[in-house]
Amino acid sequence: MSTSGNGKSAGQLAGRVAVVSGGAQGIGLAIAQRFQREGASVFVLDCDRKAGEAAAAKSNCPCSGVPLIFLPADLREEGEVRGAIEEVRKRGGHLDVLVNNAGIELERSVSEWTMAEWDLILKVNLRGAFLLTQAALPLFPAEGGAIVNISSVHATHAFPGSIPYACSKAGLIALTRNLALELAPRHIRVNSVCPGYIDTRLWDEYLKKAANSAELAAYTRALHPLGRRGLPADVADAVLFLAGQGSSFVTGSDLVVDGGLTLRAHAESDKTTDH
Repeated sequence: MSTSGNGKSAGQLAGRVAVVSGGAQGIGLAIAQRFQREGASVFVLDCDRKAGEAAAAKSNCPCSGVPLIFLPADLREEGEVRGAIEEVRKRGGHLDVLVNNAGIELERSVSEWTMAEWDLILKVNLRGAFLLTQAALPLFPAEGGAIVNISSVHATHAFPGSIPYACSKAGLIALTRNLALELAPRHIRVNSVCPGYIDTRLWDEYLKKAANSAELAAYTRALHPLGRRGLPADVADAVLFLAGQGSSFVTGSDLVVDGGLTLRAHAESDKTTDH
C-alpha cells in the first residue's frame, strides 16, 4: 500500500467500502485487515460480539486512516442481517465489496448427523451467504463492485466426516456462478475462493486436543506439495485480487488456494484408476 502526499491511504481499495462476514477472527479477520491496509472502510459482521469488538479495537489506530467497524449479526436471522446492512448504508453510504466468509464446520460420520446439525451448517454457510448478498445488493453503485464467496476444497473433493459442510461449500460455488451471470449486467463480479488447510486459532485448538497432535501436524503439512499449511494471509491476498481492479475481467471463477493439496489428491486417485 502506498501513501499519498497528504498522508492518506492510496491502496488498491482506497475509498472503497467493504463488508466481511465472519470477520471477527481467522480468515475473515485477515481479509478485513488486508482490505483496511489497502484503504477500504471495512464493516465486519459476526455473531461473536466479544471477538468482534476486540478485533475492531485492535485494528483501529491513528495510523490506519480508515475504520474497521464491527456490527453484530447472526446470519441465521434475516432481521439481524438486514439491520446490519442498513447500518452499513447509514455509515458507509454504499458498498463496493462483499465477502461471504462466515461458516461453521462439524465432524460426524454419516450415521451420527442430526437434522438440527445439518440445518445449522446449511443455514449459516449457504443460506446466510445468499441472505446477506440479497440484502446488500441495493447498496452497490451503478458502476458495480465485487462479491467473493469463501468456499473450500471440500466442495470438490471428498473428506471423511464433513458431508453437510461439503454440501454447503459446493452450494456456494453454484451460488457464485449463478450470481455472476445474473449480476453481470450490473457490473458486479462474483467469484469464489477455495482454501485448503489454513492455520487459524480453531485449527491450533483442534491440534492441541488431538492425541497425536505432532504427528497430525506433520501429516497435514506433508499433504501439501508446497510443504506447509496455508496462512489466513494467503487467503486474504487471493480475496484482495478478486476484489480489486486486477481481476476486472474475472467473474464466475473459483480460485483454489491450497498449496497444491488437491493436485496431490488427483495424483493419488490416478494411481488407482485404470486407463
